[in-house]
Amino acid sequence: MRCEYNDGFKVDYSGSLRITKGNDVDLIVKGGQINAKCRNDLEAAAHHKSCNELRQAARGVTDTIHEAWYKK
Repeated sequence: MRCEYNDGFKVDYSGSLRITKGNDVDLIVKGGQINAKCRNDLEAAAHHKSCNELRQAARGVTDTIHEAWYKK
């Protein structure tokens, strides 16, 4: 499933997740690297064909990465 948003972000989920925004962002997370909760959220969004849900689920993945980065 691929969604494009008014702010220039593009989210593509097909087992792996890709988030892009122009030349500033190009993030790819392979399916095996996505935790189960986030993967379930991504799968549900794709099943519902909901770009709003897909963006929220993608944010969950990036939040998890951000938390891991700053974890002490």
